[in-house]
Amino acid sequence: MLKTSAAFSGRSNDEPPALTQPAQPAAPSSVSFHEAFRFWLKLGFISFGGPAGQIAIMHTELVERRRWISEKRFLHALNYCMLLPGPEAQQLATYIGWLMHRTWGGIVAGALFVLPSLFILIALSWVYLRFGDVPVVAGIFYGIKPAVTALVLHAAHRIGTRALKNAWMWGIAAAAFIAIFAFDTPFPAIVLGAALIGHFGARRAPAVFALGGGHGSVQQSYGPALIDDDTPTPAHARFSRGHLAKLLAVGLALWAVPMAVLIASQGVQGTLTQMGWFFTKAALMTFGGAYAVLPYVYQGAVEHHHWLSGAQMIDGLALGETTPGPLIMVVAFVGFVGGWLGQVLGPDAVFLGGALAATVVTYFTFLPSFIFILAGGPLVEATHGRLGFTAPLSAITAAVVGVILNLALFFAYHVLWPQGFGGRFDAISAVIAVAAAVALFRFKVGVMPLLGACAVAGLAIHLLR
Repeated sequence: MLKTSAAFSGRSNDEPPALTQPAQPAAPSSVSFHEAFRFWLKLGFISFGGPAGQIAIMHTELVERRRWISEKRFLHALNYCMLLPGPEAQQLATYIGWLMHRTWGGIVAGALFVLPSLFILIALSWVYLRFGDVPVVAGIFYGIKPAVTALVLHAAHRIGTRALKNAWMWGIAAAAFIAIFAFDTPFPAIVLGAALIGHFGARRAPAVFALGGGHGSVQQSYGPALIDDDTPTPAHARFSRGHLAKLLAVGLALWAVPMAVLIASQGVQGTLTQMGWFFTKAALMTFGGAYAVLPYVYQGAVEHHHWLSGAQMIDGLALGETTPGPLIMVVAFVGFVGGWLGQVLGPDAVFLGGALAATVVTYFTFLPSFIFILAGGPLVEATHGRLGFTAPLSAITAAVVGVILNLALFFAYHVLWPQGFGGRFDAISAVIAVAAAVALFRFKVGVMPLLGACAVAGLAIHLLR
């Protein structure tokens, strides 16, 4: 599966073995709900760096330093989250919180991973819409847009190097690119087609569709952990048909009741109702991470519903890259702009309308992730590693590469020809985009330094003009 994650390695083969083994500290006796709450809250404000950085932070804090969970159990949970649609880092936090403190522990961990980013994005979205024409703000975004184009292209390359392991996978990626670029095929149709190819292809050539990039190997122990390798599965995490049915029923109610309220207050065609329905579907399409679902969000939010423009979509992705939390939180920006411009609460309450729309979008986007973890957690051992389950995901991941490449071309078109092909070519933006690409591919520059440097360059160029 193609979600990005950090690599956690142990001692180098060249390192000489220790002559004596130091006494290992005792495992933590217990972790209170209050202590865990404080950690998850802190994590929500420091979870920069995309999924790889977020998972690395959790590994450092939970496995190495606090020893709340062992390396093996941590990676086992991560493997499961990598198979699911949705942001794997947020799902991993939910999983560990649930394992430690039951259902409420999972809800708190997952929610606090998202809420700080939601509040920050609401504030930044307001600044963007209220002061976007101010020269300073306009200059900053002028430099960031080409960098975002390079970031999307880099994401396609990073995912492709892991997913396109043979000619079949290259063919699936090429077919997906042609389908969306030449025929404007809806993203869900591409996902379904790739899944069917993986399902039936695995019967004839299982090795072709074997899932790669797993994290099953454990190379280092950091001492006894509260949830250790041999710690029995707690009672609340054991599979029960009755408990599964109850969770699914509650999950369905948590979706249906808010949707019914939106229909009653807004109507079926109301902006908030359509956002709730659209982002429910988007939540089930996020195989491969946020970059994979962005083309679907673009098709629906920009082309079909016209909640925002293509240029605003690029700006929103830039804001999402600079805030903590999952990158998929860019949907909160989409919701805010759509609610603001659509005046969902009337012309006298555009900010409240935007904030409400951002909240609605975030709720319906992340609700499935909680259901997947809380309902599917006890089934991890039964589902992980079965080729019949993972082969469709391998094919979907390959298709995602072609879809993301199309997204990169879309962004490049809007950045380099802001008035369309009939207008002028923006050579300065092209230079910034090429420089950003070189920084990413050649020098492995991080996202935040890259965006900061491009923002400064854009501001300087804009002010000089």
